[in-house]
Amino acid sequence: MKTLSHFLVVCLLLIGTACSSTKTGANADGTAESAAMGARTGTDMNPTPAPDANAGVAPSGAAGTGTDASTDVTAFMATFATMQDPVFLMNAASSNMLEVRAGQMAAQKATRPDVRKFAQMMVSHHSSSTQEVKAVAMPLGVKMPQTMLPVHQALADQLMNKSGKNFDEAYMDLMETAHKLDVAMFEVKSKAAENPSVQTFAANNLPVLQSHLTMASELEKRAD
Repeated sequence: MKTLSHFLVVCLLLIGTACSSTKTGANADGTAESAAMGARTGTDMNPTPAPDANAGVAPSGAAGTGTDASTDVTAFMATFATMQDPVFLMNAASSNMLEVRAGQMAAQKATRPDVRKFAQMMVSHHSSSTQEVKAVAMPLGVKMPQTMLPVHQALADQLMNKSGKNFDEAYMDLMETAHKLDVAMFEVKSKAAENPSVQTFAANNLPVLQSHLTMASELEKRAD
């Protein structure tokens, strides 16, 4: 009888151990499945957005600095050394438009007689220069711009909403800047143009532009 009792106890212990092992295995499987679900939740089920390759990267060039290269005077001057003849002729024509347009405005709005006289001279000289540029450009097949190029338009815009003494100062500042650009550009082409007719045009007009710059600088000091 005692032997049978011991046997029953051993059987019960073995059954209890087996049940405990089964539960442990089930819990382990459940834990593993939960971990797998958690991993899927962070990826497939709820994907994390991919990082933006451009995030935090400033655009290069003028756009990155907030400066428009097409209207930046310093950037424009940096192109003179390698500027091709057709581009030079187009810029010369655009500069003439600026000089004529600004001169016409100054002839009406300037308060100083010497500024008005200078403006009238600019209209006359640069109207003649426009015809010269066309005569050089036509045989070369260079089409002249119908409106000012951005760099010259930006300079012309400096006269907007100016009147009285402020207009005189702004106009003469503009004339000094515009003629500094012209002189630098024409100097390059007077020495090294691809086409002889372009070089002759630049060399012939350079002294006139230099005299304009001298007068503009003197008047600019008086107008300030």
